[in-house]
Amino acid sequence: MKAELLVFLAAAGLSAFFCALAIPVLRKLHAGQYILGYVEEHKSKSGTPTMGGLAFVAAAAVAAAAAGLFADRLSAVSLTLGFAYLAVGFIDDFLKFRFRRNLGLRAYQKILFQLAIAVIAGVFCYVNGLTVLNVPFTSYAVDIGAWIIPLAIVAFIATVNSVNLTDGLDGLAASVGICYFISFAFLASALAGGRTSLSSLSVILGGVLAGYLLFNTNKASVFMGDTGSLSLGGFAASIAVFGGNALYIPVIGIMFVLSSISVIIQVIYYKRTKKRVFLMAPLHHHFQKKGYSESKIVYAYALITAAAGILCVCFVQ
Repeated sequence: MKAELLVFLAAAGLSAFFCALAIPVLRKLHAGQYILGYVEEHKSKSGTPTMGGLAFVAAAAVAAAAAGLFADRLSAVSLTLGFAYLAVGFIDDFLKFRFRRNLGLRAYQKILFQLAIAVIAGVFCYVNGLTVLNVPFTSYAVDIGAWIIPLAIVAFIATVNSVNLTDGLDGLAASVGICYFISFAFLASALAGGRTSLSSLSVILGGVLAGYLLFNTNKASVFMGDTGSLSLGGFAASIAVFGGNALYIPVIGIMFVLSSISVIIQVIYYKRTKKRVFLMAPLHHHFQKKGYSESKIVYAYALITAAAGILCVCFVQ
């Protein structure tokens, strides 16, 4: 436990250092976030540097290398997949600020890139025998064989896009992410069959997000951008799927799930009735329109995620 705490603190410090270095560079490059006109509450945030995900992912890479995680196959592949999603997000962010618009990659382009990475992850699971799933709140585990491929694909696509949708308020995705990764650190240690490298990687990711939050809490000095949110989704899916804990994603990541579901409901209902279920989607914007402050929404999201994680850890058999 002492070693994990030191790793967390070291990762947080490294991330804060990298963010402090990156922010003036991003400002000099005019890598500012374009804010959608219909998000009235966010007009003052226009021009805030984005692509801050580069800083905390770089910190995670350095911390992982120092901890020897690149020598472990599972953690090395998890990091590689996270970097691959970071590349997709970086291209998207770069196109946005290069052409001063909110559209980077088109939706179908994003999905194609994401799908290709997810397929690689699914095949990796099958080839390496990572086909056993732990069932939440029970002592059961089931080997699903080749079905791990479609399950992994769905898990990666859903998680990556859900994290991306949750990244809509200062500190929201990072705060929820910290609770998520620390919860999976315990699960990976207890349920991953000795795959402690995934636990260490989870601690590092929680740490770098804690360091990044120093600059991302309201009012944010930098945004993670799709560069950060897509990579976080990739890391989140990798650690869960490779550890046999894919079924825990919608439980511990309940707030990520609600972000996606709120958008799906809103779109389907509006197309059928021309009316809206929520004042605005994703769900955190609905609460914002209701008059709740960003800090209260972020705290509630993080608290619920932490509670879900604690329950899952307490019921580990």
